[in-house]
Amino acid sequence: MPMRVVVGLSGGVDSAVAAWQLVRQGHEVVGIFMKNWEDDDDGDYCPSNIDFVDAAAVADVLGIELEHVNFAAEYRERVFAEFVREYRAGRTPNPDVLCNAEIKFKAFLDHALRLGAERIATGHYARVRESGGRHELLRGLDATKDQSYFLHRLTQRQLARTLFPIGAMTKAEVRRLAAEIGLPVAHKKDSTGICFIGERPFREFLARYLSHESGPIVDERGRELGRHAGLSFHTIGQRQGLGIGGVRDGGGTHAPWYVAAKDAAHNTLHVVQGHDHPWLLASALAASDASWIAGVPPPPGTYGAKTRYRQRDAACELRFDAAGLRLAFAQPQWAVAPGQSAVLYDGEVCLGGGVIASAVVPALPSALPRAAPPAPHAGAGRSRGGGRVRADGARAAQPASPPICDCR
Repeated sequence: MPMRVVVGLSGGVDSAVAAWQLVRQGHEVVGIFMKNWEDDDDGDYCPSNIDFVDAAAVADVLGIELEHVNFAAEYRERVFAEFVREYRAGRTPNPDVLCNAEIKFKAFLDHALRLGAERIATGHYARVRESGGRHELLRGLDATKDQSYFLHRLTQRQLARTLFPIGAMTKAEVRRLAAEIGLPVAHKKDSTGICFIGERPFREFLARYLSHESGPIVDERGRELGRHAGLSFHTIGQRQGLGIGGVRDGGGTHAPWYVAAKDAAHNTLHVVQGHDHPWLLASALAASDASWIAGVPPPPGTYGAKTRYRQRDAACELRFDAAGLRLAFAQPQWAVAPGQSAVLYDGEVCLGGGVIASAVVPALPSALPRAAPPAPHAGAGRSRGGGRVRADGARAAQPASPPICDCR
């Protein structure tokens, strides 16, 4: 039966095809363009004005109304403030998870209901299924684009009002259909940056809000290999931008270095060499601030879990204690980072999850090595691996890249 549906039009191809599907099905469709960030929106890095023009062009082709709504105040208060708090605490947050729960499916939903909407729709690759009087969140059928991970904090109220028109399509099908029906964004490049950072350099943005206290970068033997510009800029598993690519471990090959631990008490960044180093492998984790799609937690038992977007499900045993939930993995998991989300699945059904508080890494010593005085380097002042070189030859690290964007 035709309904009044308010669709979020981002200016991208996914939401455009979602809107076209709704129009084709005979619904009364209204488009809303959400502006979630306006500080220093100069168009170079966060081109919301260009996106609005593209959304308006799509609305014109589809013959639907488009409203421009500013949620910047809500975004700053509910999402950005938490993003900064988490980074200052030394964790690596995923703001897109919070943006979905607080902006796209709360502020946007509330606004749509005031417009008389019966449903809202977005261009996310996910699906909703009603079963036994409850609404389930299912993975998108395109495994390479499934976005249920980012949506795991949605509630029954939110899912009951939500449509995902392209959840059963692949990205290739979406682009092909957009071209066939003549949508002006059919070949537009996907967004890759966090909404409020866009394409601007990550460090440049974070440096405005985080402390810059330099400290040592230390290997597992306590050797100082370089200096970091602030622990908050780095995340577990980070490889790029450490500035120590030319330092060999005991004269071996140039295997890459990875962040394995952050010692806030001593302002020390601990790194190891090699992707599969034992210090990077977690056997379990603890998570807090849990949110469950069904409104109640699943029973303890065996499930699949993701500790980062796009990883394969990892078999795990779920249990609960006074602090929250705990997951014990059947196989060690790589670079489990506090602040990211641990999301549980039962087959194709996303159950919900929590924010990773800590990881159990059996090989990581309880007392991490302290920095020893750096050995003198020949040719001090010259870069041997692409980093900025201090006078003693150790290079300054660069920050981790932001999480993958979920802009729809």
